[in-house]
Amino acid sequence: MTATGFELFETAIGHCAIAWSAQGVIGLALPEHDDRSLRAHIQRRHPGLKESSAPSHVRGAIADVQRLLAGEKRDLSAVVLDMTSIPEFDRRVYVEARAISPGETVTYGDIANRLGDAGLSRAVGQALGRNPIPIIVPCHRVLAAQGKMGGFSAPGGTSTKRLLLEIEGARDVHPTLPWGVEP
Repeated sequence: MTATGFELFETAIGHCAIAWSAQGVIGLALPEHDDRSLRAHIQRRHPGLKESSAPSHVRGAIADVQRLLAGEKRDLSAVVLDMTSIPEFDRRVYVEARAISPGETVTYGDIANRLGDAGLSRAVGQALGRNPIPIIVPCHRVLAAQGKMGGFSAPGGTSTKRLLLEIEGARDVHPTLPWGVEP
């Protein structure tokens, strides 16, 4: 097994890719139009990585992601990440996002408050937009104010975000209103 690399793997929503270093998972990419695009995406994010077989600890993360995307409630917070190349503020945001249980949602403002400054909502959204490890760092569980979907930088945008939330059985912040409709 190599200390660094990436691997494509099948899920219920299509092929995903996972990248790792010797310290832990460094990236995850959701399905693209085709495998070639997926490989290009992961190599743009993580230059120099070669496609190879994942080591055993990464194989466990792959299995958990597959189960989650197949509709099983899975807690991926134990997956070991290597966030050494991620800016400190973004790491703090990702730690907060990883504390959100499957099927639950919070807002950008909730995370900003947890970080000690309600004025950081926009910065929280920007950090989540840069998230190199979606699903394992569950940025899809973070909504805009009043339960609006907000953005999602993965392929498919908010449609993919909604799909991930539906797979996890998440409820709208405003249960009587569809996502994106203001009260």
